[in-house]
Amino acid sequence: MPFAAQLTPGQTVAQHTITEYTLTAEQLHKAEGLHRTNVALTLVETVFSLVVIAVFLALRVAPRLERWARRVSSKRPAQTIVYFPALLFLLALLGLPLEMYGHHISRAYGLSVQGWGSWAGDWMKEQIVSLLLSTALLTGLYWLIRRSPRRWWLHGWLLSLPVILALVFLAPVVIDPIFNRFEPLAKSNPELTRRLQDMAHSTGLDIPESRIFLMHASDKVTTYNAYVTGFGATKRIVVWDTTARDMTTGQVLFVFGHETGHYVLHHIYKGMAFSFLLSFFGFYLAKVLLEWSIARYGRSWQVESAAAWSSLPVLLLVASLLGFLGSPIGNAFSRWQEHQADCYGLALTARSTPNSAQVAAQSFQLLGEKALAYPTPSRLLVLWNYTHPTIASRIRFAIEHPDGR
Repeated sequence: MPFAAQLTPGQTVAQHTITEYTLTAEQLHKAEGLHRTNVALTLVETVFSLVVIAVFLALRVAPRLERWARRVSSKRPAQTIVYFPALLFLLALLGLPLEMYGHHISRAYGLSVQGWGSWAGDWMKEQIVSLLLSTALLTGLYWLIRRSPRRWWLHGWLLSLPVILALVFLAPVVIDPIFNRFEPLAKSNPELTRRLQDMAHSTGLDIPESRIFLMHASDKVTTYNAYVTGFGATKRIVVWDTTARDMTTGQVLFVFGHETGHYVLHHIYKGMAFSFLLSFFGFYLAKVLLEWSIARYGRSWQVESAAAWSSLPVLLLVASLLGFLGSPIGNAFSRWQEHQADCYGLALTARSTPNSAQVAAQSFQLLGEKALAYPTPSRLLVLWNYTHPTIASRIRFAIEHPDGR
């Protein structure tokens, strides 16, 4: 069976020389099943969301909700508080069964240990946060459409930059703690914190121990991860407790080196700039397609103009299509940044970690095993849906380019 291997009894990944990404026969069987299920679920979710919005338009749900909002209050601000959350929450409810099935799959394959009560609580919190943000942003967007019918897309694009900056800045301190528990890593593992700080200082990056956090991921998942988030006063590096618990110090140092690379290479700022640039075309195309759709089908949908709130399903349909078609571009940029961070992590750990290339390969092997990462996804799937290079390709690169070059 391809990509199947078996360690010697009692042998751990850290003791095993990695030459390629391998899974045991049992792991490979599970990875194949999970891969097929996830691909099917992604396709179903994409098609289902588009079909639901199309049905909303055909049944004229939005005009009905708009009339209801006007009956609730004669004041336009109050109407927005009624209309936007009602429409968006209704769409979320219709998509709930597929989300529940996705969580069921994660539990069935051992990727999640989160109970249904906790999951439902997170889902409700996600909806509340999403509805608050979406209502505020949509209220502003429709105000722009009314005030500037021809150039609202340009004004909206320009205003999206401060919105992106605010969200990236506030997310670590306002949004993330709503869903997960965080504490300074130094509280539970001061020695590892010291090693991570020393590594960061060697790169010229000043990350005090108060900015290195442990996230209690094991409350919900079994997988491994670490990430960087925020900027300025909210800049921080987060290590999942599963990672700190199960990986060796050398492996954690490589993972940390990868995340440090994101900061040293200014990936957060570059990512925001790329999103801002990409959204320029997104806003313009959204305007063109929105106006064309209303001109062509608006009468049958009872949507009078782009400025009418009843145009929101049309806008969501257009945005969904553009997001789907633009996925290869955004994901290619993300994979490029992740590869750069891999290179940086390899070069950084080569200075201080014996056999650093093997340590990196072992880290990727563990990440892949725990997530049941499929060894050979199709190129089209990687192009369209992968934000990171495949585990197999990351291991090959680590072995073939131990200095990260």
